[in-house]
Amino acid sequence: MAAAAIPTIPAAPAAPAAPRPAVARREDEKVDLIGSIPFFSVHLACLLAIYTGVRAVDVALCLGIYAIRMFAITAGYHRYFAHRTFSTGRVFQFVLAWFGSTALQKGVLWWAAHHRDHHRNSDTEDDIHSPTVRGFLWSHVGWIICDRYTPTEIDKIRDFARYPELRWLNRWHPIPYIVTFAIPLYLFGGLPSLVVGGFWSCVLLWHGTFTINSLAHVYGRRRYETSDTSRNSLLLALLTFGEGWHNNHHHFPGSANQGFYWWEVDISYYVLRALAAVGLVWDVRTPPARILEEGARADAAARAARLAPRPSAG
Repeated sequence: MAAAAIPTIPAAPAAPAAPRPAVARREDEKVDLIGSIPFFSVHLACLLAIYTGVRAVDVALCLGIYAIRMFAITAGYHRYFAHRTFSTGRVFQFVLAWFGSTALQKGVLWWAAHHRDHHRNSDTEDDIHSPTVRGFLWSHVGWIICDRYTPTEIDKIRDFARYPELRWLNRWHPIPYIVTFAIPLYLFGGLPSLVVGGFWSCVLLWHGTFTINSLAHVYGRRRYETSDTSRNSLLLALLTFGEGWHNNHHHFPGSANQGFYWWEVDISYYVLRALAAVGLVWDVRTPPARILEEGARADAAARAARLAPRPSAG
């Protein structure tokens, strides 16, 4: 049974990006100290490697699990559930949600609903994780451990909330990680594999993906004029399998590829093309010619500006 397609969230109207004044934290924006215990505990548990040691096989597991979950969160949670940039069937939709949940970034409906809000309100006072409005620390991690934003806004994700299996995953989102990775890692290699392959991978994945909220609106180059401060960064794109081409994405969020040109590395998109080749996904959307032509003109103008002779002083 194929999942029905819906229109993607449009980009906000274009306007020159400009620094915004910092907004103080609201009175009801408090860190959920009890609910955040697992998050901070995983960070502390990484230090157990001092006791367990670090084996090559566990480092390989750490990197491999990082890659699987990075694809699941970027291609699944982000490009499919938040933006519907490709189509798939109900079974593979569940697979994407299951592995996305192993990233331990809360439930699939919660994540996608908040991300749609981000695009509607990017870099305004209503954007809950804008670094230019709310600051680095809040945009990086503060908002996600704030009790104000714990509930899932079902009204904003009704297209997927109609699936009972997704509502179940959204409620019990830690289960996929425990079943898929934590228990198998411990059974395979004991505590050393769990610490390095599991806990290290979690922390690297969390802060890798969080950089898109905290850094991709601050560092990098702007190709397109958008109403926010989104930027493109090769370094962030490599860390996050293509998410670092953030200015591209905010200009045209309906594209499955965020690296619009061949030289913009986008690993999640390459995997999606492979999945399309074997029939697991289809209708993989890419930016239309007008978007690519606009970008090419902007790049040419930027190169000309960099090469133009500077006026001499005096």
